Amino acid sequence: METLRAFFGEFDIWQVLSSFVFLIAIIDPFGNIPITISMEKKGIKIHPFQVCIASLIILLSFLFLGEWILKLFGVQIEYFAIAGGFVIFLMALEMILDIVIFQNDKLEGEMSSASTIVPLAFPMYAGPGAFTALLAITAEYSIGNLCISLLLCMVVLYLVLIGTNWLTKYLGATALYIIRKFFGIIVLAIACKLMFGNLAVVF
Repeated sequence: METLRAFFGEFDIWQVLSSFVFLIAIIDPFGNIPITISMEKKGIKIHPFQVCIASLIILLSFLFLGEWILKLFGVQIEYFAIAGGFVIFLMALEMILDIVIFQNDKLEGEMSSASTIVPLAFPMYAGPGAFTALLAITAEYSIGNLCISLLLCMVVLYLVLIGTNWLTKYLGATALYIIRKFFGIIVLAIACKLMFGNLAVVF
């Protein structure tokens, strides 16, 4: 009980709200809608609850252990961001050029749920951008407030994921195609920023 009181003792609604806005912009569930639609068109069943739980576990784990884990393997956060940016870069190419890079033909039955964890939960939602953001703001925000912010982010993500089919039905194929291309360029820009920004730091 004392541990919980200490954990949430520094609760600050403004810290929660400001960190929530910051993190939801990094996780970007709305901008990644075309990717989930693309995966469903390939016959991959999206499991919103699994994606959100996996994303939350990954982000919380990195919040508490991220810096230690990277040091354990001798990997700097910049190199991690470059690798994750490359994966996101390939996904953006799929969206823009209408090509297939990530193959999931060998995943059948219940195993197909693994394809919703990678690449959706990681590295798209709980990826190097979110990791870097968490490490950057831990000095300014309390751990308890960041945990609450992450929970709120997952609620928003869940609502967006379960609403994907509604968007597919009511927006129409042409509108979704335009949105996919537009956000493909946005995702490509984010991937380039992750890769080249961190390459500049490394070199």
